[in-house]
Amino acid sequence: MAKTLAEIAEMMRDIDFAMLSTHSTGGTIASRPMSNNRDVDYDGDNWFFSLENTRLVDDIRADPKVGLGFQGKAGLLKMKPVFVSIEGTAEIIKDKAAFEAHWNKDLEMWFQEGVDTPGLVLIKVRGDRAHYWDGEDQGDLALAGATAESVATPTG
Repeated sequence: MAKTLAEIAEMMRDIDFAMLSTHSTGGTIASRPMSNNRDVDYDGDNWFFSLENTRLVDDIRADPKVGLGFQGKAGLLKMKPVFVSIEGTAEIIKDKAAFEAHWNKDLEMWFQEGVDTPGLVLIKVRGDRAHYWDGEDQGDLALAGATAESVATPTG
């Protein structure tokens, strides 16, 4: 049975890391693991911190269309596998108030000066479309205008 956005969000709740894929110079695709700061009450937006002087930020500025891949725990205590893929548009944010709204103390392992880390940026990925697979179902959901009750279109 196709899932609602709320059910997809629940599937994603404990997934802290995503593979963030960008279009790089020369036409290649580059992917890197990113923590979503435990900011996983999914509503179509994803939030990631980075330093500004990185290939990731350069890639986003050149082409903001990105992909996110999430994989949940599977096989532990007979849990179903969970895979979620998000197609979206990334935006680079340099606003300290936004940093504070999405900050988690665990991020200080990468950014020792917290929200005052020189060159810190926040990457907002606004999801356009979500695809999910959970071992029983798979579906596709357009996120623009979606509400928690919006139902994915079954695929597969």
